[in-house]
Amino acid sequence: MELDQAKIPQATAKRLPLYYRFINNLHSQGKQRVSSKELSEAVKVDSATIRRDFSYFGALGKKGYGYNVNYLLTFFRKTLDQDEVTRVALIGVGNLGTAFLHYNFTKNNNTKIEMAFDAQEEKVGSHIGGVPVYHIDRLEEYLSEEISVAILTVPANEAQRIADRLVEAGILGVLNFTPARISVPEGIRVHHIDLAVELQALAYFLKHYPLEHEEGNEEEPKEAE
Repeated sequence: MELDQAKIPQATAKRLPLYYRFINNLHSQGKQRVSSKELSEAVKVDSATIRRDFSYFGALGKKGYGYNVNYLLTFFRKTLDQDEVTRVALIGVGNLGTAFLHYNFTKNNNTKIEMAFDAQEEKVGSHIGGVPVYHIDRLEEYLSEEISVAILTVPANEAQRIADRLVEAGILGVLNFTPARISVPEGIRVHHIDLAVELQALAYFLKHYPLEHEEGNEEEPKEAE
Protein backbone atom coordinates (compact mmCIF):
# COMPACT_ATOMS: atom_id res chain seq x y z
CA MET A 1 0.00 0.00 0.00
CA GLU A 2 1.43 3.35 -1.07
CA LEU A 3 0.86 6.00 1.58
CA ASP A 4 0.65 9.74 1.10
CA GLN A 5 2.62 10.76 4.21
CA ALA A 6 1.60 14.41 3.72
CA LYS A 7 -2.02 13.47 4.55
CA ILE A 8 -1.14 11.74 7.82
CA PRO A 9 -1.34 14.19 10.78
CA GLN A 10 1.81 14.48 12.87
CA ALA A 11 -0.18 13.59 16.00
CA THR A 12 -1.15 10.29 14.34
CA ALA A 13 2.44 9.65 13.24
CA LYS A 14 3.66 10.14 16.82
CA ARG A 15 1.25 7.45 18.07
CA LEU A 16 2.32 4.80 15.56
CA PRO A 17 5.35 3.56 17.59
CA LEU A 18 3.03 3.24 20.61
CA TYR A 19 0.63 1.07 18.65
CA TYR A 20 3.49 -0.97 17.24
CA ARG A 21 4.95 -1.70 20.67
CA PHE A 22 1.64 -3.00 22.01
CA ILE A 23 0.91 -5.06 18.87
CA ASN A 24 4.40 -6.54 19.09
CA ASN A 25 3.74 -7.53 22.72
CA LEU A 26 0.45 -9.17 21.73
CA HIS A 27 2.22 -11.11 18.99
CA SER A 28 4.81 -12.32 21.51
CA GLN A 29 1.95 -13.58 23.70
CA GLY A 30 0.46 -15.54 20.82
CA LYS A 31 -2.64 -13.34 20.46
CA GLN A 32 -4.36 -13.53 17.06
CA ARG A 33 -6.69 -10.55 17.16
CA VAL A 34 -7.38 -7.40 19.15
CA SER A 35 -10.26 -4.94 19.38
CA SER A 36 -9.98 -1.16 19.33
CA LYS A 37 -11.29 -1.21 22.92
CA GLU A 38 -8.42 -3.46 24.02
CA LEU A 39 -5.95 -1.24 22.18
CA SER A 40 -7.50 1.82 23.81
CA GLU A 41 -7.15 0.42 27.34
CA ALA A 42 -3.56 -0.64 26.73
CA VAL A 43 -2.15 2.51 25.12
CA LYS A 44 -4.44 5.02 26.90
CA VAL A 45 -5.80 6.48 23.65
CA ASP A 46 -9.56 6.56 23.13
CA SER A 47 -11.08 4.08 20.67
CA ALA A 48 -12.38 6.78 18.32
CA THR A 49 -8.88 8.24 17.95
CA ILE A 50 -7.41 4.80 17.26
CA ARG A 51 -10.01 4.08 14.58
CA ARG A 52 -9.38 7.51 13.03
CA ASP A 53 -5.61 6.96 13.10
CA PHE A 54 -5.97 3.57 11.46
CA SER A 55 -8.37 4.94 8.84
CA TYR A 56 -5.52 6.94 7.26
CA PHE A 57 -3.98 3.62 6.24
CA GLY A 58 -7.07 2.00 4.72
CA ALA A 59 -8.96 -1.04 5.97
CA LEU A 60 -6.77 -2.47 8.74
CA GLY A 61 -9.60 -4.26 10.53
CA LYS A 62 -13.09 -5.70 10.16
CA LYS A 63 -16.23 -4.62 11.95
CA GLY A 64 -17.25 -7.21 14.51
CA TYR A 65 -13.86 -8.93 14.31
CA GLY A 66 -11.35 -6.27 15.29
CA TYR A 67 -7.78 -6.31 14.02
CA ASN A 68 -5.62 -9.22 12.99
CA VAL A 69 -2.47 -9.00 15.12
CA ASN A 70 -0.14 -10.57 12.55
CA TYR A 71 -1.41 -8.24 9.83
CA LEU A 72 -1.04 -5.15 12.03
CA LEU A 73 2.45 -6.20 13.09
CA THR A 74 3.56 -6.64 9.48
CA PHE A 75 1.94 -3.36 8.47
CA PHE A 76 3.46 -1.26 11.27
CA ARG A 77 6.86 -2.93 10.90
CA LYS A 78 6.93 -1.85 7.25
CA THR A 79 5.44 1.59 7.90
CA LEU A 80 7.93 2.36 10.69
CA ASP A 81 10.89 0.82 8.80
CA GLN A 82 11.50 -1.61 11.64
CA ASP A 83 13.73 -3.73 9.43
CA GLU A 84 16.15 -0.81 9.05
CA VAL A 85 18.51 0.00 11.91
CA THR A 86 18.67 3.66 12.99
CA ARG A 87 22.21 4.33 14.15
CA VAL A 88 22.54 7.06 16.76
CA ALA A 89 25.33 9.19 18.24
CA LEU A 90 25.06 10.48 21.80
CA ILE A 91 26.67 13.82 22.69
CA GLY A 92 27.32 14.42 26.38
CA VAL A 93 28.13 11.53 28.72
CA GLY A 94 26.87 12.99 32.00
CA ASN A 95 24.35 11.27 34.25
CA LEU A 96 21.55 11.27 31.67
CA GLY A 97 23.86 10.38 28.79
CA THR A 98 25.36 7.50 30.78
CA ALA A 99 21.88 6.18 31.53
CA PHE A 100 21.08 6.21 27.81
CA LEU A 101 24.26 4.28 27.03
CA HIS A 102 23.43 1.56 29.57
CA TYR A 103 19.85 1.32 28.29
CA ASN A 104 20.65 1.69 24.58
CA PHE A 105 17.07 0.92 23.50
CA THR A 106 17.37 -2.76 24.41
CA LYS A 107 13.65 -3.30 23.71
CA ASN A 108 13.85 -1.63 20.31
CA ASN A 109 15.97 -3.74 18.00
CA ASN A 110 16.05 -1.18 15.20
CA THR A 111 17.60 1.70 17.20
CA LYS A 112 21.14 1.60 18.51
CA ILE A 113 23.58 4.12 19.96
CA GLU A 114 26.80 3.42 18.05
CA MET A 115 29.11 5.99 19.63
CA ALA A 116 29.25 8.74 22.25
CA PHE A 117 31.23 11.96 22.63
CA ASP A 118 32.33 13.93 25.68
CA ALA A 119 35.00 16.44 26.75
CA GLN A 120 35.98 14.76 30.04
CA GLU A 121 39.31 13.02 29.62
CA GLU A 122 38.46 10.32 32.19
CA LYS A 123 35.55 9.18 30.02
CA VAL A 124 37.25 9.46 26.62
CA GLY A 125 38.55 6.10 25.43
CA SER A 126 36.23 4.12 27.70
CA HIS A 127 33.26 1.94 26.79
CA ILE A 128 29.98 2.50 28.62
CA GLY A 129 27.29 -0.08 28.02
CA GLY A 130 29.49 -1.41 25.24
CA VAL A 131 29.49 1.97 23.45
CA PRO A 132 32.85 3.68 22.74
CA VAL A 133 33.29 7.23 24.02
CA TYR A 134 35.34 9.64 21.88
CA HIS A 135 36.53 13.18 22.54
CA ILE A 136 34.10 15.84 21.39
CA ASP A 137 36.91 17.47 19.36
CA ARG A 138 36.88 14.40 17.10
CA LEU A 139 33.12 14.54 16.41
CA GLU A 140 33.41 15.19 12.68
CA GLU A 141 36.14 12.57 12.34
CA TYR A 142 34.07 9.70 13.72
CA LEU A 143 30.55 10.54 12.57
CA SER A 144 29.73 8.61 9.42
CA GLU A 145 26.98 8.76 6.81
CA GLU A 146 25.34 5.77 8.50
CA ILE A 147 24.55 7.87 11.57
CA SER A 148 21.66 10.24 10.92
CA VAL A 149 20.36 10.90 14.44
CA ALA A 150 22.00 12.43 17.53
CA ILE A 151 20.90 12.60 21.16
CA LEU A 152 21.97 15.85 22.80
CA THR A 153 22.61 15.72 26.56
CA VAL A 154 25.21 18.49 26.92
CA PRO A 155 25.07 21.64 29.12
CA ALA A 156 22.55 24.16 27.77
CA ASN A 157 25.21 26.75 26.96
CA GLU A 158 26.94 24.26 24.64
CA ALA A 159 23.81 23.00 22.90
CA GLN A 160 23.66 25.40 19.94
CA ARG A 161 27.36 25.16 19.15
CA ILE A 162 27.24 21.35 19.19
CA ALA A 163 24.02 21.35 17.14
CA ASP A 164 25.72 23.47 14.47
CA ARG A 165 28.57 20.97 14.27
CA LEU A 166 26.15 18.04 14.05
CA VAL A 167 24.32 19.65 11.15
CA GLU A 168 27.61 20.33 9.36
CA ALA A 169 28.55 16.68 9.89
CA GLY A 170 25.37 15.49 8.18
CA ILE A 171 23.05 14.70 11.11
CA LEU A 172 19.40 14.94 10.03
CA GLY A 173 17.59 14.58 13.35
CA VAL A 174 18.35 15.70 16.92
CA LEU A 175 16.68 14.56 20.12
CA ASN A 176 17.44 17.52 22.36
CA PHE A 177 17.34 16.87 26.12
CA THR A 178 18.85 20.26 27.02
CA PRO A 179 16.77 23.25 28.19
CA ALA A 180 18.09 25.26 25.21
CA ARG A 181 15.85 25.74 22.16
CA ILE A 182 18.34 25.16 19.39
CA SER A 183 17.97 26.54 15.86
CA VAL A 184 18.69 24.38 12.81
CA PRO A 185 18.32 24.85 9.04
CA GLU A 186 15.26 23.69 7.13
CA GLY A 187 15.35 19.98 6.48
CA ILE A 188 16.74 19.16 9.93
CA ARG A 189 14.25 17.87 12.49
CA VAL A 190 14.63 18.58 16.22
CA HIS A 191 12.50 17.11 19.00
CA HIS A 192 12.87 18.98 22.30
CA ILE A 193 12.41 17.01 25.52
CA ASP A 194 12.84 19.19 28.60
CA LEU A 195 12.29 16.96 31.64
CA ALA A 196 12.07 19.93 34.04
CA VAL A 197 9.33 21.57 31.95
CA GLU A 198 7.42 18.28 31.71
CA LEU A 199 7.60 17.84 35.48
CA GLN A 200 6.43 21.41 36.10
CA ALA A 201 3.54 20.89 33.69
CA LEU A 202 2.57 17.67 35.47
CA ALA A 203 2.62 19.42 38.86
CA TYR A 204 0.48 22.25 37.46
CA PHE A 205 -2.09 19.87 36.01
CA LEU A 206 -2.25 17.91 39.26
CA LYS A 207 -3.04 21.10 41.14
CA HIS A 208 -5.39 22.84 38.72
CA TYR A 209 -6.94 19.99 36.72
CA PRO A 210 -7.60 17.19 39.23
CA LEU A 211 -9.04 13.96 37.90
CA GLU A 212 -12.76 13.73 38.60
CA HIS A 213 -12.93 10.97 41.16
CA GLU A 214 -14.32 13.08 43.97
CA GLU A 215 -17.53 12.30 45.82
CA GLY A 216 -20.59 13.25 43.86
CA ASN A 217 -18.87 12.67 40.52
CA GLU A 218 -18.89 8.89 40.66
CA GLU A 219 -20.38 7.03 37.74
CA GLU A 220 -23.57 5.13 38.29
CA PRO A 221 -23.01 1.40 38.57
CA LYS A 222 -23.39 -0.39 35.25
CA GLU A 223 -25.53 -3.45 34.82
CA ALA A 224 -23.61 -6.67 34.38
CA GLU A 225 -23.26 -7.61 30.75
